[in-house]
Amino acid sequence: MPPFEVPEGDPFGPNNLPYGVFSTSASSERRVGVRLGDHVLDAGAAALALGSPYASLLARPTLNPLLAAGRTAWSDVRRALTAWVTVPAHQETLAPLLHPLAEVTLHLPFEVADYVDFYASENHARNAGRIFRPDAAEPLTPNWKHLPIGYHGRAGTVVVSGTDVVRPSGQRKAPSDPAPLFGPSVRLDIEAEVGFVVGTPSPQGSPVALADFREHVFGLCLLNDWSARDIQAWEYVPLGPFLGKSFATSVSAWITPLDALEEARVAPPRRTHPLLPYLDDAMEEPAGYDLRISIAINGQTVSEPPFSTMYWTAAQQLAHLTVNGASLRTGDLYGSGTVSGAEPGQRGSLLELTWNGRDPLELADGKRTYLEDGDVVTMSGWAPGPDGGRVGLGEVSGRVVAG
Repeated sequence: MPPFEVPEGDPFGPNNLPYGVFSTSASSERRVGVRLGDHVLDAGAAALALGSPYASLLARPTLNPLLAAGRTAWSDVRRALTAWVTVPAHQETLAPLLHPLAEVTLHLPFEVADYVDFYASENHARNAGRIFRPDAAEPLTPNWKHLPIGYHGRAGTVVVSGTDVVRPSGQRKAPSDPAPLFGPSVRLDIEAEVGFVVGTPSPQGSPVALADFREHVFGLCLLNDWSARDIQAWEYVPLGPFLGKSFATSVSAWITPLDALEEARVAPPRRTHPLLPYLDDAMEEPAGYDLRISIAINGQTVSEPPFSTMYWTAAQQLAHLTVNGASLRTGDLYGSGTVSGAEPGQRGSLLELTWNGRDPLELADGKRTYLEDGDVVTMSGWAPGPDGGRVGLGEVSGRVVAG
């Protein structure tokens, strides 16, 4: 089938057009591309060929110049790209600039500035509370319903989908151990998340309001925040996650612009506690997203977490992230935290799926409590699109290798 004739129902049709960075076998030069079906359009070369004023943003080796250009430019470029791939008059010019997806190499699509990870799913937080504090009357911490809990992670170990994840080593100590041990993690886990990519920066000392979320956030992607639960359990008191989380965070090679997800916007779950004004979204436009995520281990689906159940929205997370005056930088990435639904088959981590190893998963190649060397974890997803169609989210995959 010709590249422009994307089959009806393809989740990567003209209504989607996610952005990535690729290179070809003929050249190691990195280029901004957009995905159309099972092809990648060289967006920079297309802009140059058609005499577009956006060539200066698209003919680059990273998305950062486009991210920094701001909301008006994002919308203008998207309209132009949609016209380029749908107007028949452009096809002869653009056909040589379309590359089969299977024949290109995909790279980390933007330079990550800072990385923040949140803890926004009430289902996940309650499950974790029940696992680690089984005798507590309330599994949520006292602050959970009042603010989006988060921590600053390590930007330098954010990697693109397809990158092997080396099993981390560190200190661990079980309650029965007389002293800590050092060695490879034996409780390597996943966290199914959604990452939000900041484009427009903000000055230090100027908080970003809820209503300005879409002025600063360019798009989103699937994210796997790999976690060494045994290392984390020993180190995290009193300052929180460190080596148990900083060794790798995998993101999709494709960033879906927020403009492609208009039909997926939904209201978040009902608030059960009054919110302070800077987080009160009762009078704001719906800031939740109906994203359907699927987690597979070695090709076998083990969970399907729904993002629509997330208690705290990405807009609230951004408002909280900056309310103390912290600035935003182009390329900032923040993760939603583990996405878990209310049902056992909707949990977003092995911690929850196996109830901390008590209930092993039955896979075709054997039981799992936590990940083994050689395991491949793949997360995929989609969102409702125009006319009942689907907008595909680029998958994020990683293989565990021995350290």
